[in-house]
Amino acid sequence: MWLSSVFLKTLRDYRIAILGWGIGMGLVVVSPMASVSTLITTPEAREQLASLAANFAWNADVVAVTTIGGYATWKIGVFIFLIAIWPLLAGSRMLRGEEDRGSLDVLLSLPRPRMRVAVEKLAAMWTALLAMGLLIGLVVFAGGRKFGGEFGLGDALLFGLNLALVCAVFGSLALLISQFTQERGPAAGWTAGLLLLFIVLDMVRRVVSNSEWISRVSPIYYYNLSKPLVPGYGVNAGAMVFLLALAVLLGGAAVWLFARRDVGGTVPLPRWLRLPERTASRALPVRDWSLRSVYARGLGMIAMPTLWWTLGIAGFAGWMVFVVQLMEERLSSLLSSSPTMIDLIKNLGGGDAGVNAGFLSAMFFFLPLFLMAFAVTQVNGWSADEQDGRLELVLAAPQRRTWVLLGRFAALGTATVVIAVITLLASAAAAAAAGLNLDSGNLAAATLGMIPLGLLVAAIGYLAAGWLRTAADTGLLSFVLAAWFFISFIGPELSWPDSTLRLSAFYYYGTPLLHGLQLTSVLSVLGVTALALGVGTLRFSRKDIGV
Repeated sequence: MWLSSVFLKTLRDYRIAILGWGIGMGLVVVSPMASVSTLITTPEAREQLASLAANFAWNADVVAVTTIGGYATWKIGVFIFLIAIWPLLAGSRMLRGEEDRGSLDVLLSLPRPRMRVAVEKLAAMWTALLAMGLLIGLVVFAGGRKFGGEFGLGDALLFGLNLALVCAVFGSLALLISQFTQERGPAAGWTAGLLLLFIVLDMVRRVVSNSEWISRVSPIYYYNLSKPLVPGYGVNAGAMVFLLALAVLLGGAAVWLFARRDVGGTVPLPRWLRLPERTASRALPVRDWSLRSVYARGLGMIAMPTLWWTLGIAGFAGWMVFVVQLMEERLSSLLSSSPTMIDLIKNLGGGDAGVNAGFLSAMFFFLPLFLMAFAVTQVNGWSADEQDGRLELVLAAPQRRTWVLLGRFAALGTATVVIAVITLLASAAAAAAAGLNLDSGNLAAATLGMIPLGLLVAAIGYLAAGWLRTAADTGLLSFVLAAWFFISFIGPELSWPDSTLRLSAFYYYGTPLLHGLQLTSVLSVLGVTALALGVGTLRFSRKDIGV
């Protein structure tokens, strides 16, 4: 049955992602509910929690945070959009990925209109997102019943539906952008950059007064207009219909463009957006610098994604410095008003009572997550090169397999270092411009300390690529990344033992903006990275390519 149509076959391919992301993100939403009772034991504690939450408004709207549903909605904040990684990867490879592999030629040779093929694939992605939303809603409802939530089954399902709609927007956007790119990697990179930009634009209205008009250009803004888990807030039907219409419009435009272009080709951009055309002598990069070695070629392939991820991560870091500067005076008075506020800050991720560094440390916790997500997208490219047969030509040259893998890993490592260094420079410049006092050594530790975590994710991805195909490899890395963040983000709040917290790579990142880097933690991460890379290299050097 599952092979009787393009729709069912595509939906079948998404079955693991549906279960993993649906149940996993549902548990992420439920976890903060377990700790609310410990934060609101007295009226004074309720008032302090509400006051403190107002200073984290950059993360999410502060609405009824002293209730089960309101606190969970506020606490998960921007982290919930980690689920958008799946649709942007699925949308970018839905058609362009099969064109790269050549499998779309075989599929379109059947007596089936190409528009129908594209529509069925797009419908399968939307159906998968709806299934994820359904699972998230059921898990959230079950958690609400256990911890005394004030919302019902309908509210939980509407929460899942709202999340599925905003994810459908980014999946459709990735599909549309892939019609203009030669490969799926740039489409995924552009969409990820836009996702980060839209998240920041939505933050603007909560940090800068009279700036809501800026946030209205972001789909995230319309997602946040509905809060079905918050008692008495409900959903904004108009905003949800808008997200649905936007997803249909973007997806429809992508299908329409695909039906009118050559397979393997791209849609011509307007003349003012086109890059200068290369001369005939440069049509083939025979003497191009990037062909001098596997490492150089890896740098050439990763250059543009690195540029956009650098702008996004460094821009986010600079924006966070600006946000803390705006809150500095208010935070000082808030911390001095009650000694119990320090405990609340530690519980919410600040880690310390330092006004500037403490809160900025909580915000910088997202930086290694973004860098690790960048590593996931690039490992996807390595796995896809092997699956799609592009490595055969490289390995046909007189060079050892070991140096091919290490060369590509070195290129990814170089890009990781570049992103971290520029993020450091952007953060230092933003702090100097805003007049924010930060320890320069700890600031360097917080930004450069991301590098080992990025390398760890890359090494695990290269290791898993020895046994898994592209989709499974990317899915596994995404799941591991979400699990790590879940343990470190929620574990301390639930008073999990230290042995459990050590299972997350974020544990070894620590709070470098407050306490600097711990040498033993860095060496532990680098040791695991070296082990994973060594085993992955050994596996790659001995296995059949494409198996």
